[in-house]
Amino acid sequence: MKHFDLQQLVRPNIWALKPYSSARDEFTGDKGIFLDANENPFGKKNRYPDPHQRMLKRALSERNHIPVENIFIGNGSDEVIDLVYRIFCEPARDRVILCPPTYGMYEVSANINNVEVIHVPLTDDFELNIDEILSHDARCLFVCSPNNPSGNRLRNVERLLEEFRGIVVVDEAYIDFCDDRSFREQLSQYPNLIVMQTFSKAWALASARVGVAYASADIIGLMDRTKPPYNVSAFNQEEALKALSKTEKHQYRLDLILQERVLLEKELTQLSLVHRVFPSDANFLLVEVTDANAIYNYLVTKKVITRNRSSVVRNCLRITVGTPAENRILLKELQDYHNQTR
Repeated sequence: MKHFDLQQLVRPNIWALKPYSSARDEFTGDKGIFLDANENPFGKKNRYPDPHQRMLKRALSERNHIPVENIFIGNGSDEVIDLVYRIFCEPARDRVILCPPTYGMYEVSANINNVEVIHVPLTDDFELNIDEILSHDARCLFVCSPNNPSGNRLRNVERLLEEFRGIVVVDEAYIDFCDDRSFREQLSQYPNLIVMQTFSKAWALASARVGVAYASADIIGLMDRTKPPYNVSAFNQEEALKALSKTEKHQYRLDLILQERVLLEKELTQLSLVHRVFPSDANFLLVEVTDANAIYNYLVTKKVITRNRSSVVRNCLRITVGTPAENRILLKELQDYHNQTR
């Protein structure tokens, strides 16, 4: 891309910010008598966690061949989203571009940070309206690929990275469920790029709240400077490390979800109450049905919980790919609903 000046995009108070220095910043060893952090001397979990998540970053660095200085660990991806606004967007002055239908926390976080939102909706085929995006002046742009709730990979993101004059955040929460290469491999090419990933989906750690950002060392440095000192607990760091060590189990589960996605799509398309199953590169299917509200409510009575997305995509349910047994129950209940209402 053309000349990029990071400082021109960062809020001046953040650029000049002197970060809080914790006890674990001043002494990084793990052996000794610790009388520096006002911790309780008793117990097994009495010590503060590593504020820089060094072991987890090293593990991710080795797995993904990304330098440690290009990795940020957050309390879920939602912390990364919030930090983007706090670092780059001056409240009540700067703007962000969002492309609905997409992940709702981008807008919620913009509202919390008092950042104006410009909506550039996806096309009818859930693709980016590149020319419309580039016609607006904004500090940041969020792109979710594969997209939530539509499930598809978004094309022409490279053009945005080349031509958009602000920060481009590519949310890859569902990247493990498709065969696309991650944009984290292009960090050196695009200094305005932030790639978000998560342990919540393919790594089955939604309760642990561990999000990851990949970006230039300068952007990662700003995130480290702005975040709370102990933003990810020791428990959650340990769970993420355990997950990364169980590669065979991870791959088995991933393969099974992908197989079930194909089977579930095939079975759903054969139901007369289903109008359309949108192509998916994620671990869910967006399904257009005859009456989303009625079907959703019926499934709830059967203890089968889907997501009613009619508020953002007309008459659509978003259905997560479950275990084989869960998917069979879903299909049975949908068939029973059809039999009762025909």
